[in-house]
Amino acid sequence: MFSSRYSVIPGFWLSLGYTLSWLSLIVLLPLAALFLYASHIHFDQLVTILSNRQLQSALKLSLYTSFYASLLASIFGAFLAWMLTRYSFTGKKIIDSMIDLPLALPTAIAGIALTTLYAPNGLLGSILPFKVAYTPLGIIIAMVFVTIPFTIRTLEPIINDIPYSVEEAAKTLGATPLQTFLYIIFPMLFPAWLTGFSLAMARSLGEYGSVVFIAANIPYKTEILPILIVSKLDQFDYTGATVISLLMLLISFGLLFFITIVQRWIKPHRLIWFITHLSLPFFSKKKSS
Repeated sequence: MFSSRYSVIPGFWLSLGYTLSWLSLIVLLPLAALFLYASHIHFDQLVTILSNRQLQSALKLSLYTSFYASLLASIFGAFLAWMLTRYSFTGKKIIDSMIDLPLALPTAIAGIALTTLYAPNGLLGSILPFKVAYTPLGIIIAMVFVTIPFTIRTLEPIINDIPYSVEEAAKTLGATPLQTFLYIIFPMLFPAWLTGFSLAMARSLGEYGSVVFIAANIPYKTEILPILIVSKLDQFDYTGATVISLLMLLISFGLLFFITIVQRWIKPHRLIWFITHLSLPFFSKKKSS
């Protein structure tokens, strides 16, 4: 079952048992306790909680803010990863070190800073012609702030592995920069980009600290699922909090599972074939004109 090759780390079985023990204590046991508590909930209670209008509103808001935040973080993160990998400029190391700041910074501090910045009387909030704080837009900005490192750090190793000679060969063969990107660069980056997107969305769904201040917890307007869970706990409604937690867990797991299946199905040659058939009329029309 396991390979008996020589390993630098001695005691394979001891290391495996130690790893599984800590994994069980930190991850598996809390999840098992959550499912065990949920097993005592009656079906009528479950239907009542899931059909609650406040829960449905929070679920809808969480899903679409997480999706748009992850999409924006993935797009801007891809540009930043490309810039940090392919170009040399003054201050590059400073910018590169600041990328990990949202991961190291307590999310509550990030939420307070963003609220102060985008509040109606804040530095940017007083200038902008539209309201950011205490709106879904503010929630999206907070989620982008905490999730953009996932895309950047996922794409950087892949971009580093793409040799410059590939782009030079495409240019020699007469390919335009757009064709080089669509047919060569994009198929290599897309699986990693999809991974970064899924990680960002899974994190966005469970984000609380950076959102709670800028969202202001207004029911039916800026209340997302993590805030609703804390609200249920404050009301000693442990059953409702457990059901919402399980719902978030199943959504995140389903998302990651779906992305894994998509990544296994989307091979580079299939992606190139799809892009070629999709973009062929555009390039043919452009060439004929």
